[in-house]
Amino acid sequence: MSMQAIERTTGCGQVCAQQLGQKIHLAGWVHRRRDHGGLIFIDLRDRTGLMQLVFNPDISKAVHEAAHHLRSEYVIAVSGSVVQRAPQTVNEQLPTGKWEMHVDSLVVLNKAKALPFTLEEAPDVEEELRIKYRYLDLRRADMHANLALRNNVVFAMREFLHNEGFYDIETPVLTKITPEGARGFLVPSRIYPGNGYALAQSPQLYKQLLMAGGMERYYQIAKCFRDEDSRADRQPEFTQLDLELSFPSEDMIMSLIERLLAYVFKKVLKQDLPTPFERMTYDHAFAHYGCDKPDLRFGFEIQDASQLFHDTQLNFLRAVLDKGGKIGAIHVGGHNFSHTELNRWVERAQKLGAKGLLWMHAKDGQEIDSPVAKFLPADFASRIKGAFPSFGASSVLFIMAGPYEPTWELLGRLRTELAKDLRVIKQGEKRFLWVTDFPLLEYDEKDKRWSAKHHPFTSPQAGWEQKQPGDIKARAYDVVLNGIELGGGSIRIFDPESQKKVFELIGLREQDAQAKFGFLLEAQELGFPPHGGIALGLDRFIMLLTGSQSIRDVIAFPKTQRGFDPMMEAPSALDEAQLRDCGLRIAPTAKKEDK
Repeated sequence: MSMQAIERTTGCGQVCAQQLGQKIHLAGWVHRRRDHGGLIFIDLRDRTGLMQLVFNPDISKAVHEAAHHLRSEYVIAVSGSVVQRAPQTVNEQLPTGKWEMHVDSLVVLNKAKALPFTLEEAPDVEEELRIKYRYLDLRRADMHANLALRNNVVFAMREFLHNEGFYDIETPVLTKITPEGARGFLVPSRIYPGNGYALAQSPQLYKQLLMAGGMERYYQIAKCFRDEDSRADRQPEFTQLDLELSFPSEDMIMSLIERLLAYVFKKVLKQDLPTPFERMTYDHAFAHYGCDKPDLRFGFEIQDASQLFHDTQLNFLRAVLDKGGKIGAIHVGGHNFSHTELNRWVERAQKLGAKGLLWMHAKDGQEIDSPVAKFLPADFASRIKGAFPSFGASSVLFIMAGPYEPTWELLGRLRTELAKDLRVIKQGEKRFLWVTDFPLLEYDEKDKRWSAKHHPFTSPQAGWEQKQPGDIKARAYDVVLNGIELGGGSIRIFDPESQKKVFELIGLREQDAQAKFGFLLEAQELGFPPHGGIALGLDRFIMLLTGSQSIRDVIAFPKTQRGFDPMMEAPSALDEAQLRDCGLRIAPTAKKEDK
């Protein structure tokens, strides 16, 4: 039978009771083959699911003979009748498990040689090999489900924003080279030799200019590019939901995002998402969790324990306090740690970067067991009880000391490690959080200057002109889900005087500001409305919704952790002729002894 003679009439996973006794046409991949002597069974797979095929010599000897040669991942088309399975052979795990097709026609559309790995093996295969043969990996049900969910989430987002009056507007990918915090990708120009574009790190500047253009409500499913080291939740190119609106307040934008996410959860996941989300200032988040994106699915909050040791004679703690440092503690109750386990946590803290970790264990709720127990005051147990009321039997304090910010960051990382190890994280729970009131600026010790914590277009909070740079708060906000930053945004600067003063604070001279951002500064002098927005990391969001360990599991064609595409073998060697066209040449590689 010719290829054109079998035209698919339904999906493998869509066969239903209404088709019993009817002749249908299916097409797909050979998922599994079982030869039972007289009968041959094939599980045929397409993106809708599986359907069992039966090849019986009593129906067609030629077709039955041809089925002997079928192998995994052959692409075939078949025709036949849908019949009820025998009761003892029904597969309740499959939507089509009550029926089977008795095949009377078969066309092999394409054969498959031995695969580099089977689909069942794929989750355990080295990631680089999976990405090299990504088109095989994508055939797995898990990968299909991830991308189907991604499709449905994006559709729901578009639907919601369209109903809210937003315009879907594309912005350029090739753009001006500007300092935006991260290292960008450069694209040489053939028409302007020696010059180049940058691949857009985000649509930030363009969406602000759209507000200058009176669009008022913009969004985009935007591709962004940053030349940074890859991590589980980051790769060189990524996708975000980007939006901006005119005449907003912080509350307006946060409410919009809460309603958007609630709409997605209801429409796609059939779940009610409680709103409004909890809110927490940056200072509170850092003081209690050691980071600006706390995971609220477990406790173990950090507490300032400096007062506990106000009269300590322990030299290493006394030295920290005398230098203006702090002592932080995490209380873990209800877990019986052995000395061996406690000492292992000291080693783990050191691997995280800590100089040391002090532990104090309550033997019976009264006596303190610790490597420094003999140096503690007689009333120290009651002091701890006063500071940590729930401290008692099976309680441990993990203590670090040092300069506030680096010490609290380490405690924050230790907090997460403890929660994972003790399995206290509530799996399946979705804890959204807004973190607000970020510092506008952060001090760069290396360059000895202030820089923008988010970007230099973030508006400072009222009264900022009278404050020291380190005390100025930004009109910025991040939305966090389960300890991962899902997105961030801010109210933007829209008047040229404020923008000029912020540039001065970060040491950007007027002539440099004009060279880098002259187009934006001019727009601010031509009727620029107040505006603000946010961007949500779409890859991260889908990763969290699917419970995946990496954003690479929810991107169709990702790069490896080293930013390499083994399927396309990119990046690849540069062509000399193309370089000449762009007025470029490759500099000689430095000798090893010169590096």
